Amino acid sequence: MSSSSPVPAGSRITICEVGPRDGFQNEKTFIPTAKKIEIANALFASGLRHMQVTSFVSPRAVPQLADAEEVLAGIDRPEGAWITALVPNLRGAERAARCRLDAVHTVVSASETHNLKNVNRSIDRSLADFEAVFDCLKDAGIAVEGGIATAFGCPFEGVVPPEQLARIARRYQELGAESVSLGDTTGMATPLTVRAAIRAIRESAPGLDIHLHFHNTRGVGLACVMTGLSEGVTHYDAAVGGLGGCPFAAGATGNICTEDLVYLLQESGYESGVDLDRVISAALLAQAAIGRDLPGQVIKAGPRLKRHDPNLTATAAG
Repeated sequence: MSSSSPVPAGSRITICEVGPRDGFQNEKTFIPTAKKIEIANALFASGLRHMQVTSFVSPRAVPQLADAEEVLAGIDRPEGAWITALVPNLRGAERAARCRLDAVHTVVSASETHNLKNVNRSIDRSLADFEAVFDCLKDAGIAVEGGIATAFGCPFEGVVPPEQLARIARRYQELGAESVSLGDTTGMATPLTVRAAIRAIRESAPGLDIHLHFHNTRGVGLACVMTGLSEGVTHYDAAVGGLGGCPFAAGATGNICTEDLVYLLQESGYESGVDLDRVISAALLAQAAIGRDLPGQVIKAGPRLKRHDPNLTATAAG
């Protein structure tokens, strides 16, 4: 689909649920493995079929995800599921290769400073190291999705030129990736930067599928989704309840919220295959497990046409 072709109304939009990885990784109190599995299964029961379940990072760096293998082994896999996990390096890829996964997600930052903070490597060193990762996972029959963090701006360096994204995306394509995900690590994306990034990548790496991963740090995450739709992008990441945020980036807050995205798509004439009431129930389950109110809006207000008993609502006096 060309950069000038919007997604037609009625089209099916893919939502990849990243809450069990990107959402849980920031939580200081360990969420029991059985509870993680219960939440993931509830999200699948809502109709979601794409899910980034965990990450094969060092347990010392992210203790919350030390149970990656146990979670993957314990979840129910519905028909049509596409289950992924994040891997930062070859060691993580080797662990992933022993699990039942459809794909892994690699990440390199678009800014040198953030990449050094995130994985202690330069961008070019990360991309070079990914050659062994791709080879390892190809032998295991697992696809690789290329990820670019700080794609729309860096809290340390500021503006990220679209040409930088295009260069990294082209290298991913050369390595064998069929898709690239643009990560809005600290919520710096705007409709203008999203449009410029999509068009630059399509020009440099034609045929590479583009996925969008927005955070709602400055309140424009869903506006950026609408821009993506206008540019023909049909795959979006979201986290249940609006959980998430990179632990290695100053000022990072949650992802766009899964139930809010489902609501937006539903009310805009798109299909996602997700039942809004069921995904709200899954969000409430996650909220109870986390132990605090989550930032999503639809979890609080409910669907637009939710009915209330007028007899239980106060009447104005006077």
